[in-house]
Amino acid sequence: MELETPWVEKYRPKKISEVAGHDEIKRRLEAYSKESSMPHLMFAGPAGTGKTTSALALANELFKSQLEGNFLELNASDDRGIDIVRNKIKDFARTMSLGGAPFKIIFLDEADALTPEAQNALRRTMERYTRTCRFILSCNYSSKIIAPVQSRCALFRFTRLSEPVIGEQLKKICEKEGVKFEDDGIKAVLYIAEGDMRYAINVLQSTAAVAKSITKEEVFNIASRAKPELVRKMMALALGGKFIEARNILDDLLINRSISGEEILLQMHKEIENLDAPNDKKLALVNLIGEYNFRLVEGANEKIQLDALAAQMAMI
Repeated sequence: MELETPWVEKYRPKKISEVAGHDEIKRRLEAYSKESSMPHLMFAGPAGTGKTTSALALANELFKSQLEGNFLELNASDDRGIDIVRNKIKDFARTMSLGGAPFKIIFLDEADALTPEAQNALRRTMERYTRTCRFILSCNYSSKIIAPVQSRCALFRFTRLSEPVIGEQLKKICEKEGVKFEDDGIKAVLYIAEGDMRYAINVLQSTAAVAKSITKEEVFNIASRAKPELVRKMMALALGGKFIEARNILDDLLINRSISGEEILLQMHKEIENLDAPNDKKLALVNLIGEYNFRLVEGANEKIQLDALAAQMAMI
């Protein structure tokens, strides 16, 4: 089993048609590739949903063997300032393409990390060098991109990938790598990933590196997550007034399994809808979890706060 190459890179699609999910987005990108013409693009959406993969696949189809020299990838979270726009980006954008498409492509990953000054400089560069260069901006939050830059781009919104789409990809990777898996193990990866393909593949590879088979138990151990049924049991005990038993489970998660308090709260929030409890209690739980999450973010002691949360749940 080859572990030197991260599976995220090893199995990254090279063609637009191979990108998982997002059928409408792929249809539009394939039209750009076929016509060798495209506007500036903005890819917005959560992490691990295919934004970078789609940009690279589009560039591969446009430039084929002449990708190098025609495609520049920059991570805006590393190069945030105005100097990167005035120098590196401008120098690349002002020259003609070396073949393939009649323009170059600059891919700015995490563009929402650019400073406002850099975005204003980028606006002018995008306008001035449209004939020789196209920009693809990737961001988690399009609202952090200034309006003049947004108006120059065609917006593509990426949504979280569905569990069947991710599950199919994970099973294909397991078959190619000769890794044994159980259906419960794949479901555990899907539960943890929450629509993030990159994280799902990383968890899969990490589990395969230390276990003979992808099982539910191994996945939750590797990801340092509590099993959903254990979280539900703890919440049910607290709601039933059994504070000591609920606190014992919390102590086990915090101390023995080293799961952070904020992570436990997020899992509790996720499991509320699966609780066998009246709606008014579920509403009270949402309110409580929100309050205690704020306290933890502000720096309060997580054990004291989670004990207090369990106590309040017992009094509901």
